Amino acid sequence: MDFVFAGLGLVILLIAGDLLVRGAVNMSLRLGVPALIVSLTIVAFGTSAPELLISVDSVLNNAPGLALGNVVGSNTANILLVLGVPALISRLHTSGDEIRKSYVTMIAATLMFIVAAFFGPLTWMHGLLFLAVLVVVLGDQGRQAMAHRRSAKEAEVDLEGVDPDMPWWKISTFLVLGLIGLPLGADILVKAALSIATSYGVSDRVIGLTLVAIGTSLPELATTVVAAIRRQADVALGNVIGSNLFNLLAITGIATLFGNIPVEPSFLKFDLWVMLVASLLLAPFVFRDSWNITRRWGTLLTALYVFYTLKVIYL
Repeated sequence: MDFVFAGLGLVILLIAGDLLVRGAVNMSLRLGVPALIVSLTIVAFGTSAPELLISVDSVLNNAPGLALGNVVGSNTANILLVLGVPALISRLHTSGDEIRKSYVTMIAATLMFIVAAFFGPLTWMHGLLFLAVLVVVLGDQGRQAMAHRRSAKEAEVDLEGVDPDMPWWKISTFLVLGLIGLPLGADILVKAALSIATSYGVSDRVIGLTLVAIGTSLPELATTVVAAIRRQADVALGNVIGSNLFNLLAITGIATLFGNIPVEPSFLKFDLWVMLVASLLLAPFVFRDSWNITRRWGTLLTALYVFYTLKVIYL
């Protein structure tokens, strides 16, 4: 039955991912806001809901290491797997001023998180700092959205599956169903996967960094694959950057309010640095207009994630 539930969770994730992308992109058109801004907020927060639920639950159940592994592993998976797999389907164009600014913010948040981890355990004071930074980031994105809306002129839209005249009730329905379906599908899938893994005697650390991280990154993967199919790369990359920011600042920040999160030596020696290097791998694609994440790069990113997963399992 665990395998049946895992398949059910995956189907729910794929359907919800399609609904969320369609709702978010059409809402951006109706509001005159760039799709990237919407994907950095509504889509990113919605697809990060499983990580938040699992991290808080882990702290409450005296398994804080699972919470940290979930965040670190999910961020690594978001870069290597969530961008790698869609690139096998469609080339992702990743440059642009808005993307560059968001990317730099993500790198700064990653460095801040690593520094805090070296002075661990992560406590409520670290959590309040993370949440304060998140508020500043969201405020800046809000100002960007309002400025764009005031200066935007009517433009032609030539995107598959996009209807500039879609009614608000339909957009709201897509968003609500997507935001509900993503965490629901992830919860079903992760619980089934955890049950399967536990029966094979896999350790909590490995489960957190691999199985749970992959499971909770599936909403991002589902959303990004759909965005790639629809040729909406802004949503794909914005979703990943926004989700990573949300994981580092909001999920860790909220989880620490429920209890301290100790940092095991293995995180300091290996996993945190893998997360940082994976994030830095995106720099050439973000800052150079001529560099796109092609099928060749997608293959490399996916292969690196497979290698990392095997390394964690057999380390």
